[in-house]
Order: sequence, then C-alpha cells, then structure tokens
Amino acid sequence: MISRQWRGLARANQAQNYVTHLRTEIFPALQKLPGFVSASILFRRLGDGVEFLIVTQWNSLDAIAKFAGADLEAAVVSAQGAEMFIEYDRRVRHYEVVE
Repeated sequence: MISRQWRGLARANQAQNYVTHLRTEIFPALQKLPGFVSASILFRRLGDGVEFLIVTQWNSLDAIAKFAGADLEAAVVSAQGAEMFIEYDRRVRHYEVVE
C-alpha cells in the first residue's frame, strides 16, 4: 500500500470551507477510483492560518497514476481548493506503508 501526503496552509477563515470541500466533493470522487483505499485530514493552527496534511492511501503507484497522471508527484489541487490557501505544496510525497 502507498501513502500519498500533501500539505497546505489555508487562510484561517477558509479552513472549515476546505474541510467541507474535501468531504463533499473531493473524497467522494476519490472513492470512485479503482485502487483508492482511504483518506485522512490532519490539521493544526499555524501562524495566521491552518495547516492541513492530507493523507490518502492507495493500493499501488499504478492506481495513483490513474488519478495524478504520469507525473506521480504532481499535486492535484482543484481551483476551488487552491483559492482557500495561502500556500500549498506543488509536489506530494509517497511512502510505502509498513503497517
């Protein structure tokens, strides 16, 4: 299994909107993709914003490629989501899950 991790610093007044966006639009779309396993939202208040770490689990890198395209480490961020952020990673990190 592969863990795909991405972080972004949301505007404080947009943090709850981002969580809603993930729960109502992004995660339901991911659940329809073959090889998608799960997703988690982690957050902490940081300076003037709220930092999010989004962790998704996938069966394989091939499954991620069907979602992200040929450049597996390219972040996939919707235009609506991007507007809520002060800054965000343009590249993601992948880890093999041991347990």
